[in-house]
Amino acid sequence: MDRLTSMSVFVKAVDLGSFAAAAAALDMSGPMVGKHVRSLEERLGVRLINRTTRTQNLTEFGRAYYERCRVVLAEVDASDAIAADQRVELRGTLRVTMPALFGRYCVVPLLLEFARAHPAVRLSVSLSDRVADLAEEGFDFAIRTGVLADTAGLVARRVASQRMMVCASPAYLSRHGNPQRLEDLANHHGVIYGRSRACAPWLFPREGESPMEIVPQVRLQIDDLDALADAAVAGFGMAWLPSWLVRERLEAGSLVSVFPNVPQHLFGVYATWVKTPYMPLRTRAAIDALEPLASAPHGG
Repeated sequence: MDRLTSMSVFVKAVDLGSFAAAAAALDMSGPMVGKHVRSLEERLGVRLINRTTRTQNLTEFGRAYYERCRVVLAEVDASDAIAADQRVELRGTLRVTMPALFGRYCVVPLLLEFARAHPAVRLSVSLSDRVADLAEEGFDFAIRTGVLADTAGLVARRVASQRMMVCASPAYLSRHGNPQRLEDLANHHGVIYGRSRACAPWLFPREGESPMEIVPQVRLQIDDLDALADAAVAGFGMAWLPSWLVRERLEAGSLVSVFPNVPQHLFGVYATWVKTPYMPLRTRAAIDALEPLASAPHGG
């Protein structure tokens, strides 16, 4: 007998409390319900249900097997729903939240291409550095960067990496000199990203060890990356910034890379969404549309 059908019949018999009720719900005979359950027991070599003429009770193994069957059957239903989605046009509202600058520079252009290809999808994008509660606020997915603080109840898929680099203006380097070693950064002025009094260290990969941590002499602390890059251009100090943000400034010569041959620290970029048995096709397709992030100049 088909195993999935037998599992479905077994779950229905447990849910409804009797073979007769399951038979009525499934439009099959009572003996056929029993046959499906016995088929599972014979395959497993273990009794699932203790049955008498008046009662039926799950065995200890039957209870555990019932829970697993529910999971398997839910996955099968989700897979069928995916196939059904493939036959229909993408439509509905897609709500996404992401960090303001990374979203504006890197993600929104890809989502606009996605929206152009799927005109029946209404796109709603929130550009904010605030970490939103996806379930409570009704977002389909979020883009988050760096270390994920809390993934309880969430699924995360890495879609890119941010390469972090130390850069400074030619004027600053002319006045203060070019550091020869990473350790020299501690003696230089730095413009630092942060929202609290504590300044996060700059990180540099080391093979087989935890990253080297360096904090320069804090000249300025700013909680906006674009303004921070502008401060570095103005010569206030060195900055540790993602390569996607400073690419045009490097090309224009207003900033230069200070350690171009030193391995760059990578901060992960993730698409995250609430864990659910079934994700709407428009959400899956939008996340798939972000694949070019992985091969973009900021990716790694």
